[in-house]
Amino acid sequence: MKKILLLGSGELGKELVIALKRLGAYVVACDSYEGAPAMQVADDFEVFNMLDGRALDAAVVKHRPDRIVPEVESIRTDRFYDYEAEGFHVVPSAKAANFTMNRKLIRDLAAQELGLRTAPYRYATTLTEFETAVAEIGLPCVVKPLMSSSGKGQSVVKTPADVAKAWSYAMEGSRGDLMEVIVEGFIDFHTEITLLTVTQKDGPTLFCAPIGHRQERGDYQESWQPCALSPKDLAEAQTMAAKVTEALGGSGIWGIEFFITSKGVVFSELSPRPHDTGMVTLANTQNLNEFELHARAFLGLPIPAIELQKAGVSAVILAHDSGENPPTFTGVEEALAMAHSDVKLFGKPSTRPYRRMGVALTYGPLEGDMDALRAHAKAISDCVTVQSH
Repeated sequence: MKKILLLGSGELGKELVIALKRLGAYVVACDSYEGAPAMQVADDFEVFNMLDGRALDAAVVKHRPDRIVPEVESIRTDRFYDYEAEGFHVVPSAKAANFTMNRKLIRDLAAQELGLRTAPYRYATTLTEFETAVAEIGLPCVVKPLMSSSGKGQSVVKTPADVAKAWSYAMEGSRGDLMEVIVEGFIDFHTEITLLTVTQKDGPTLFCAPIGHRQERGDYQESWQPCALSPKDLAEAQTMAAKVTEALGGSGIWGIEFFITSKGVVFSELSPRPHDTGMVTLANTQNLNEFELHARAFLGLPIPAIELQKAGVSAVILAHDSGENPPTFTGVEEALAMAHSDVKLFGKPSTRPYRRMGVALTYGPLEGDMDALRAHAKAISDCVTVQSH
């Protein structure tokens, strides 16, 4: 039985724990608060600040895991190099986890070392540097903290009056102790996709069908699979994905985001773990969902092929108010009475405005009307109301 130390216990971690348990693993779920979603289905849990290197070291020494699996950004990832030197297996690798937790490292790798097409960008650690970066990139531009998640701290600067506000918002949304931002040129894209990419220890690199997604406030609101792409754009995205995952090394699933433009494919971001937009695979669009693929890959189990079986859509279920106690949900019965519907509630113990509390799912034939399927997923989601307490 493999012992897994899961660092981060959100909704993606919860689904990963379920996949791991079905493969006979023992999972210790870690996060900064008790009762996190993945802890509810894990064998054991630890509560500590994962940016505290000593606390992280203590958890590794205590549990002696076969795999250390990061699931969030706010981790002292530089410690992973020492763990690898001591013989621990970091998923997908210490380099991958360290680089991709920081937008600066992964962007420089992609743009400067690998020569991938990206948006023009600058970095800033002070308001003065930020103002200079915005002036050099030009308006409109996109601002993101170097370390953040779920769109926190991200904004679009459209006018000079937005600059100071965007800087403050980025600082507020930064995770960890890295107070730096990236300023990106605005990309005129017609489609934004996630290409789930699976690297294996012994098998070939595999690609899921591309997933289209729509964001608001920097966070995904709906995703659909497959997303229609030209053969040329799909091949270009797959080539870029293979290059960057090979450079980072290790086995597992990677959520790689691309902008599709009239001039080709532009690399955006990368996560070395299941991706929130990939929750659409919980609609059984594939023979293996993204969590099952991740578990198999880093456990060294074979994945003969990834087969697209259905079209699917996910639509988020959001909280609208703050509450310190577990929420209640109304409308679930009505949602599940709709055709081809499913609802996954995450089990988060508190609410805040726009916090993702669940996801609605639907599916249909591969050759069906994707716009109609998206509207159906939204209707399912709209049935469910989160009651904060």
